[in-house]
Amino acid sequence: MQKEPIQSEAKRLLLEKCLRGEVALDGASHVQTGNERPQPAFSDRSEPESQQYPASIPSSTDDRAKRQPAIQARSNRRSLVRKAFNRFLHLLSRFGPGGETLRPLLHRMRGVKIGKNVWIGDDVYLDNEFPECIKLEDGAMIELRATILAHTHGAGRVIIGKNAVVGAGAVVVTSGNRTLVIGEGSVIMASSLVTGSIAPYTLYGSDASKPLARITKPFTPDTTYEEFMTALRPLSR
Repeated sequence: MQKEPIQSEAKRLLLEKCLRGEVALDGASHVQTGNERPQPAFSDRSEPESQQYPASIPSSTDDRAKRQPAIQARSNRRSLVRKAFNRFLHLLSRFGPGGETLRPLLHRMRGVKIGKNVWIGDDVYLDNEFPECIKLEDGAMIELRATILAHTHGAGRVIIGKNAVVGAGAVVVTSGNRTLVIGEGSVIMASSLVTGSIAPYTLYGSDASKPLARITKPFTPDTTYEEFMTALRPLSR
């Protein structure tokens, strides 16, 4: 009769320890403490312990996380290779022959959108970083050493309209998120700077150079800039 209260008290204490996680009961009513390592039902002494109990099982999510940097690195390498290839094509197009054939073809390969019967002169510079942001419509002419930049603090767009002419040495430049349009049939005079859109069939350019002062001290390597400017004299009227 006295054993039942003792067994009941023992079961109560055991249940409290189970609830606190200090011990655990398996299916065979075996008491397992938190520090005790589980044993397999059938142990094979010939297998190493590391094979019986792997430290961790990698999940598919972990595998994707580990592979992602390698994929990103390959993507960056492809991007760098493409940029280097574009610059090589740009070099060929600047100094190669064929204003209506080879040069437009090379710029198309770089990503420039080019229509039919487009002329591109010697040493023309079409944006190195964002060639895809430049469009030359049918019949456009880009003369010797003209420069077209489609980015300044971000990529914008430059559209040279149909039959428009950009003169020798002219500079056309736009800023990020802006579209600059040279209207159809317009002509940009040589050495002009264009930073905004031009209306169709408009002649656009700077005034011709004019004399400014008389030089009394030649600007030689032995002459400083301050000496040169101080020696200038007004032109006689």
